[in-house]
Amino acid sequence: MEGNEKTLSKSSLLGEDILMILVTLGTQKQQFCRLLDYIEKSEIKDRILVQAGHTKYVSKKMEVFDFINYEKMEQLIDEADVVITHGGTGSIITPLKKGKRVIVCARKKEYGEHVDNHQTEIVEVLREEGYILELNECNKIDELMKEITYFKPKEYQENTDKFIEELKKEIGKYLL
Repeated sequence: MEGNEKTLSKSSLLGEDILMILVTLGTQKQQFCRLLDYIEKSEIKDRILVQAGHTKYVSKKMEVFDFINYEKMEQLIDEADVVITHGGTGSIITPLKKGKRVIVCARKKEYGEHVDNHQTEIVEVLREEGYILELNECNKIDELMKEITYFKPKEYQENTDKFIEELKKEIGKYLL
């Protein structure tokens, strides 16, 4: 995919070439200030647009808005150089399908950000498979922004057809 071949300029990290970074927090009712705090305290000097959903946040460096329609979100993803998002499957897969470089920070139950930790499991699998970079308590967004300049994510391929075929085989076992 074209987006996978694009190399981000290291000078953009110093604010010379302005990137557009899209941050998506999804539509969960729980606040997700932790991710925005990581970004607010970072050295990022690029343009940062945040779809915050129900998270209320005031920022000096990010343009924060609540919700937008599907078409506008698609447009912003298309325009983004980097997408930083929560661990919701749709919020990760959509930019991956478009060849975007994605940094993901899972919402966690222990911080009151979600009802369980299923996002942690999703993020772990996608990181191990080479699709995304993971932001968590053990690393820093500035480190990941440097890494993203040369990170080449694995090209996303849907496996819906394979899943359906496997499901048919399993069902077939019981129909005989």
